[in-house]
Amino acid sequence: MNALKHMEAIFVIVAGVALSVTFATTETKPLTVAADAVVTVQGDAPMPVVTIAAKRLTAAEKAALI
Repeated sequence: MNALKHMEAIFVIVAGVALSVTFATTETKPLTVAADAVVTVQGDAPMPVVTIAAKRLTAAEKAALI
């Protein structure tokens, strides 16, 4: 019955122990990075452009959304 009064403290302690065990037992894997030294552009490709075809909301429409 006394344990029911302290369930929050018990949960925090158990979560802390579980977190500690998790960090203590993990293995770090070596980091390998493969990258080119120089970035090259293939051909004369134009820069991609995004066009947004939408109307802007008026102040009244914006206020109605809130």
